[in-house]
Amino acid sequence: MTALYAAVPYLAPLALLIAFAVARSQPGQRPARALAAARWGSLAAFAAALVSAALLIGVGPATSPLIGFSPNGGDYGLSARLDALSVIMLTLVSFVGVIVVQFSRNYLDGDPRQGAFMAGMALTLAAVTTLVISGNLIQLVLAWICTSLALHQLLVFYKERKAAQLAAYKKWIVARIGDAALIVAAGLLIASFGTGDIAAILADARAESLTLPGAAVAAAALLAFAAFLKSAQFPTHGWLTEVMETPTPVSALLHAGIINAGGFLIVRFADVMLLSMHSLHLLALIGGFTALFGSVVMLTQTTAKGSLAYSTVAQMGFMLLQCGFGAFSVAVLHIVAHSLYKAHAFLSAGSAVDRARAAAGPDEAVA
Repeated sequence: MTALYAAVPYLAPLALLIAFAVARSQPGQRPARALAAARWGSLAAFAAALVSAALLIGVGPATSPLIGFSPNGGDYGLSARLDALSVIMLTLVSFVGVIVVQFSRNYLDGDPRQGAFMAGMALTLAAVTTLVISGNLIQLVLAWICTSLALHQLLVFYKERKAAQLAAYKKWIVARIGDAALIVAAGLLIASFGTGDIAAILADARAESLTLPGAAVAAAALLAFAAFLKSAQFPTHGWLTEVMETPTPVSALLHAGIINAGGFLIVRFADVMLLSMHSLHLLALIGGFTALFGSVVMLTQTTAKGSLAYSTVAQMGFMLLQCGFGAFSVAVLHIVAHSLYKAHAFLSAGSAVDRARAAAGPDEAVA
């Protein structure tokens, strides 16, 4: 069903893009306008998520009118999807965004490029919110790519940190491979179902109304591959454990929000994935091994951030294992729980030393 009220979720990325524009105009130290814009933009995005949830409960799921073209009955362009998954993810991302933006105001206080950082944070949040509300394959692919590119600018925020630059470059290569896989998968889905509208694709997949069944099966495999890369599954997990020199708010946003994009992709196209049992088996095998591997390696880490990074690898593996078993609703619950826990863990990691010193007492702290 197409309805104008389904466009309400667009208010979230729109508010964040306005915040990005304001913050970018004031990139320096203690930028009053940039800080205010980032705060109010994140709050407006969260408010838009709550309104979207109310509309979903009161009116029901729908897709917004298409901004694009419809040759031969197929829809290609930009549209927002208002359903349970998009509302849950939009609310989660915008809520984490409010917390991370507020934390960043204090964490980067006095930094000579604080305004530029707030602009990058707002842009990244805008890209992620656009991704999770996507109602069309075109928007999904574009937002997927933009999320990675915006995040890259935050990962290389401190130019003098060579290790961070190298890790971000590794992440950039892995992300481009994942982008290519998703682009090909989108092309195969369009060829198989004759439309770019995600709701129509899922409905046809449930009814098994396929023009090219083989193309849909190949698309499911490529979706799984893109999810593996996005969610740092073994053996492509290395970049996630190496990007720890980025500012703590970026780590929190990455581990509590963006890393979940792989799981979101699989859950969004759950009906397509069910057409390919081999792809589900692959998700279960690689996800299960990654969960075991990440859990064991996490116990060997000597730093808080290193341990949290491998914890994320393990949790993402467990989430994809759930998807491989067909427990997609459980995977969504896992995404929400892990995001909230991991955001708190990263944002509070810096105070662990202070708490340890306070517990040790003044004499042991001096020693």
